[in-house]
Amino acid sequence: MGSTLSRAAAFAAAALCSVTSVSVASQAGAAACGTGNVALHRPATASSTENGGTPASAAVDGNAGTRWSSQFSDPQWLQVDLGSTQQLCRVSLSWEGAYGKAFQVQVSDTAAANSWRDVYSTTTSTGGTQSLDVTGSGRYVRVLGTQRATGWGYSLWELGVFATTPDTPGVTPTDPRNPDFGPNVFVYGPGSSQPEMQSRLDSIAAQMKTNQFGPQRYAVLFKPGTYNADVNLRFYTQIAGLGLMPDDVNINGHIRVEADWLQQGDDPNNLGNATQNFWRGTENLSVTLPANQIERWAVSQATAYRRMHLRGQAHLWNGYDGWASGGLIVDSKIDGVVVSGSQQQFLTRNSNLAGGWSGSVWNMVFAGTQGAPANHFPNPSHTTVDTSPVTREKPYLYLDGSGEYRVFLPALRQNSRGTSWENGNPGSSVSLADFFIVRPGTPAATINAALQQGKHLLLTPGVHQLDDTIRVTRPNTVVLGLGLATLTPTTGRAALTTSDVDGVRLAGFLVDAGVQNSPVLLEIGDSGANSHAANPTSLHDVYLRVGGSQAGKATVSMRVNSRDTLIDHTWVWRADHGEGVGWTANPGQNGVVVNGDNVTAYGLFVEHYQQHNLIWNGNGGRVYLYQNELPYDPPNQAAWMNGSKRGWAGYKVADSVTTHQAFGVGVYCFNQANPSVVTDNAFEAPNRPGVRFTHLVAVSLGGVGTIANVINGVGGAADATTQVRYLVNYP
Repeated sequence: MGSTLSRAAAFAAAALCSVTSVSVASQAGAAACGTGNVALHRPATASSTENGGTPASAAVDGNAGTRWSSQFSDPQWLQVDLGSTQQLCRVSLSWEGAYGKAFQVQVSDTAAANSWRDVYSTTTSTGGTQSLDVTGSGRYVRVLGTQRATGWGYSLWELGVFATTPDTPGVTPTDPRNPDFGPNVFVYGPGSSQPEMQSRLDSIAAQMKTNQFGPQRYAVLFKPGTYNADVNLRFYTQIAGLGLMPDDVNINGHIRVEADWLQQGDDPNNLGNATQNFWRGTENLSVTLPANQIERWAVSQATAYRRMHLRGQAHLWNGYDGWASGGLIVDSKIDGVVVSGSQQQFLTRNSNLAGGWSGSVWNMVFAGTQGAPANHFPNPSHTTVDTSPVTREKPYLYLDGSGEYRVFLPALRQNSRGTSWENGNPGSSVSLADFFIVRPGTPAATINAALQQGKHLLLTPGVHQLDDTIRVTRPNTVVLGLGLATLTPTTGRAALTTSDVDGVRLAGFLVDAGVQNSPVLLEIGDSGANSHAANPTSLHDVYLRVGGSQAGKATVSMRVNSRDTLIDHTWVWRADHGEGVGWTANPGQNGVVVNGDNVTAYGLFVEHYQQHNLIWNGNGGRVYLYQNELPYDPPNQAAWMNGSKRGWAGYKVADSVTTHQAFGVGVYCFNQANPSVVTDNAFEAPNRPGVRFTHLVAVSLGGVGTIANVINGVGGAADATTQVRYLVNYP
């Protein structure tokens, strides 16, 4: 077998004559590639070592006279932990005479067995010194040898890894006084032409009235001042004020959502159905209604009425017989009465209902809200929690007194009641100069390079096609979307992931699954081992979709690993209508999986997934309003079985969980494809004192399908005979 020293001497002459340079096409380009070796002195591991004198660490020690070598078999690998996700541009390999003829250079975010991605591959290497231009990002880099060139093992003097530098092309600076938001953002000031402004609002409303799955996206922003406007708010449109406080911008008129386009029942003339009024919102301004008029806010999932002051009353349905199915009012003051009408479920959090509330159907939930009705369940079905245990409001764009655009970051609040802004406005702000403005077509590599420079992200309205994952690795990073900006992964990767760091804020965007299956679409944290109670990651109006616009596919839509995460309104939806919809066309196993401890969710809407819609594995979880519809499309009972159980509970708390609380939760079925399909339990959870459910409801919509029990075999069946089943508490 020979000694290490004799083998090194035998190969020395050949190695000196065997210096090669291999170039692989790179988006980054040589000018953008850094000269510092980011693998130097980083922790390294290997599949094996030839002996104690050739450890893995010797390949990243900067010493050309020391090396790593493996045992004499295939495959073998050398791996280095860069410490954080890096956007890679070049890998250098200095082989000893025992080189790899066939090998891959791979990257990973976690180093898990199935997480490695090739950035370079060859079966014809000739060894020597190789400089490989690559494109990809990851925290871990691995050289995987699959065929040795000699009878010895694999041997590397040095492994070098190089990352893009701040001069990466495309990471352009942002002018905070005159930012370029792109063609789909319209900014109006008090001096703007009122007729032109109203014409633009009417044009957007007409285009987006029934444009449920189109690519168009819009944001209309109002500088501080007073305006006369009638805003008929339609799909993929955001209306927002640019004041620091809601009353800095006042609309004399309306910001309304009408139920006037979708047929209800069998009557083609009845267009009062609001159950598909999705994906829109208004925030951070005030509305003064004309005398003797009301504000129509006939909405369903993925709609937000946030940080608003309404001088008047609101109706949450079409006002007659129309159905409506969800939404939320948060951090808002409403001077007149709110009439919920046919709204099936609704969340009002940390608001001031100065005129009170009237109505209920299945589940009206109030958390930390002044003027909320008394706690009562059912009939009326009012779930009222006096204070919200921990909250942080959504970040928002505003103009300061000097004309600079900034993003306000509301402070964390504990055990709060009422709005965040009526008695002070605690928080901090960041100049828009610290943001990278992302437009449709911006490469993922450029986005990640901006993040590595410490930039925040402002996503402009449109559909952003991503060939790689957006990786948020730095604490306190803000990703803020305008106009329901949409992230679509095209290569089967996650759209966005965060590291397990403090204070990340994700807000105001939609993740739409691509046609190539993504194991996960959005992942929060990579371990969940650290406490973030003092500065948690938070998600605000972040929505996820599988199917509808195309035959999207995703195994898990959202996975939360970080502890203490705040979920502030989400709709996670496997589509039941639109394009690319069917039991095998748009597969989705789970909507939300929570692994982190002490995660709190306000307004968790999850629908139509093919196994458990929600799985909660962490301890200390709290949920305020959960709304779920089981899948409409199981073709038969055999396709809807969880082992020996009929179907999958819509809300599953893992058997290992010892503490969990839920307030105002509902699971519904509508077995459209086969009404004979049965689900044994709407909810499943361990029966122990620390796991508590308050105000549960199971519904068979129209009596189409059966939920045999509300929770754990109790509560009775929701079916054609008794369509709604209530349970006040469990256990």
